[in-house]
Amino acid sequence: MADVGALAGVSAITVSRAFKTPDKVTPELRERIRGAAQSLGYIPNRAASALAAACSMNIVVLIPSMTNLVFVDLLAGIHEVLRPRGYQELIGVTGYAPAEEARLLDSYLEFQPDGLLITGLPGSWQRLQALGRPAVHMMELADHPGSYSVGLSQEAAGAVLARHLLARGYRRIGFVAAQLDPRTLARAEGYRSVLRAAGLYDPMRELLVPEPSSISLGAGLLDRILAQAPDCDALFFCNDDLAQGALFRCHRRGIAVPGDLAIAGFNDLPVSAWCTPSLTTIATPRYEIGREAATMLLELLDGGKPVERRRDLGFTLMARESS
Repeated sequence: MADVGALAGVSAITVSRAFKTPDKVTPELRERIRGAAQSLGYIPNRAASALAAACSMNIVVLIPSMTNLVFVDLLAGIHEVLRPRGYQELIGVTGYAPAEEARLLDSYLEFQPDGLLITGLPGSWQRLQALGRPAVHMMELADHPGSYSVGLSQEAAGAVLARHLLARGYRRIGFVAAQLDPRTLARAEGYRSVLRAAGLYDPMRELLVPEPSSISLGAGLLDRILAQAPDCDALFFCNDDLAQGALFRCHRRGIAVPGDLAIAGFNDLPVSAWCTPSLTTIATPRYEIGREAATMLLELLDGGKPVERRRDLGFTLMARESS
């Protein structure tokens, strides 16, 4: 660092600041330091820095999927907050599997992370408490004692969408789901509570499968639910990709949407507003959840105590042409 500083005409402390907290150094000076480091072949030793500072500057981020845009948006929000503070994200993809989540936790804990951001399964909370490291749960509102979370009530969102379909006059409403992670099951419970209260719940109008969610699966599940419950006049799909596949299948089968069958999804993926017909869905603030969760974690790492342990960012019903 002293050599880099001498070449760049700054102190070693300024060099250290440029690499650890680049937002505290002017862009011009930062580029001069990076140029000097490149010409000398200098690469910061994060392991040595972690030992000296008693922190690793690593944050573990566990998500269920890297291909689902929901979690890509979440990561973008996290990165925007952590990057200026000099933190590096160790991203793990659990594939919705408890065993893989446990394996990733064991693997990443070897890097002595300063904190964790988790979009995962209930089983991880007991382990996280034992570890004694700050952790924030994302996309749902955790009720574990001592836990921190930023998200929304998945059950309430499912109930709002079911009420919307009832208000539009639909009475034989089905629910179709894949993946069956805790958030999906909470949406299903919200749907059931509304249909039961209206005296219209029929378990034959439910189809839940464990396969990974996709557009092609949505097309196939439309065929299956209509074979199982042909009297459905509306279908609530647990994810937009399933609902999009169902729209495509309806077009091929000559089923008018919403004339013959209403279709609704969940998460408001970018394509949903541009489908024909445009898709009714629930918009979830994934990017904002990522930002708020990372901000809460930084507050914990700085020794603060967030005012809210459960930060509810809500959701928005996007009532469009498909219902």
